[in-house]
Amino acid sequence: MIATPFTPMASLLGGALIGVSAVLLMWANGRIAGVSGIAARLFPPYEDGEFAGRLAFVAGLVAAPVLILLVTGRLPAQTIAAGPTVLIVAGLLTGFGSVWGSGCTSGHGVCGLSRLSARSLVA
Repeated sequence: MIATPFTPMASLLGGALIGVSAVLLMWANGRIAGVSGIAARLFPPYEDGEFAGRLAFVAGLVAAPVLILLVTGRLPAQTIAAGPTVLIVAGLLTGFGSVWGSGCTSGHGVCGLSRLSARSLVA
């Protein structure tokens, strides 16, 4: 893997693609792109008949790095200056916050704030 430096244009493009994806999901399904909710509803009990759509969404998240590797022949390096204990605690706190705040970063940060949701602003 090769380390990639921060580039504002790549960040702008990535943010724009996330925004467009969220709008398309809202337009096509009438739902916001809350990744924690989509992933959680992959497991029984199923609340609606959208299992295939949820599975395709999560499969796309998993397949994206594989596609990047196939196209470019490498993956960008992702380094985090923290040990395993800190990462585990951070993951648990993020999971707890997602449940307690009734949504995750994608649901509140990307979709909720853009809809001027007061609950998302508090979360």
